[in-house]
Amino acid sequence: MPSLRSRSDRSALADEDLIALVVDGDDRAFGVLYDRHAQVTFSLALRLLGDRSAAEDLVQEAFLGAWRGASVYSATKGSVRTWLLTIVHHRGVDRLRTLSASNRRAEAMKTEAVVRDDRADLTSDEALGSLESASVRRELDRLPTEQAQVLRLAYFGGFTHNEIAEMLALPLGTVKGRMRLALERLRRSAIGEGAPI
Repeated sequence: MPSLRSRSDRSALADEDLIALVVDGDDRAFGVLYDRHAQVTFSLALRLLGDRSAAEDLVQEAFLGAWRGASVYSATKGSVRTWLLTIVHHRGVDRLRTLSASNRRAEAMKTEAVVRDDRADLTSDEALGSLESASVRRELDRLPTEQAQVLRLAYFGGFTHNEIAEMLALPLGTVKGRMRLALERLRRSAIGEGAPI
């Protein structure tokens, strides 16, 4: 039987065989993987980031990470597709966190300037709404990482519980449990029950 490297038609190979070739630096095998999985990874990136250009950048960055880190892939942890989606997901969440922190800082500075300049013009309802919004963001940041992650994917990413379970390679019950705990913590915090998060 000929070795994998001697096969000219890499498109007939399984993903796991292609990864083995990528570990050895085979760029044609990597091209086949990209062709197979670029669309699904782009769909995920677009759903996460909501911007076509940013999603394209994220996919490129994720595939570059897969090229460099192909040796860490383990079939025991899931399929190549799941591995690639996980890379996109983790990098996308990191990007969202960075953007979120940057947006929070900019919004806080803007809010502070508006409150300072227009304090007399704010109605009590507007002031309360602004305080509540900032409070919810603070409480979301205080959630344990795994709970905040599923909550953000569901509410900001628009993913179903099943999609989140597949992306994170978790049982569906674990995703639902984390979601329930996160929402309960936010609810308790909103009404002032119990200890802070």
